[in-house]
Amino acid sequence: MRRQLSERELTAEGPRRRVGSRVTGSRSVTVNLAESPLSWLHARGHLDDRLYDASERLRADYERASLGASVTMRWDAVRIRGSGDSGLNATERQMAAKARFDGAMAAAGSGLSDILWRVACGCESLPDAEKELSWPARSGKLVLKLALERVADFYRIS
Repeated sequence: MRRQLSERELTAEGPRRRVGSRVTGSRSVTVNLAESPLSWLHARGHLDDRLYDASERLRADYERASLGASVTMRWDAVRIRGSGDSGLNATERQMAAKARFDGAMAAAGSGLSDILWRVACGCESLPDAEKELSWPARSGKLVLKLALERVADFYRIS
């Protein structure tokens, strides 16, 4: 996993004073900006290995299908012998990933795919996704787990 550590200042409840170069009354925390919301949930025991693997497969298919923002020029080789890609060229691999992604999202269902896409593919935090969907606070984790169960079944992850 990549690490991109950054210091973030937490808002303090009490008054702040500057003592030399330090600010008292404030706290900071080190965060990994490269950590996805799902890896955060998995690392803290909120997602089991099966659901985390399903989310990683879904995101990999999303990225292989080039469904996110991309540049206009492709520099891929047409075919590479022995690369384990089943003899598919770049376009065929992209189409196969798109078909898998669409199948996984259909398996999740229309009511569950919204938060699944936002958190797994869009890398939004759960609170942000809940706010954007106008859902009650702390409801997203339950719905996300239901969606990931269906996606794990789709990918046949045991």
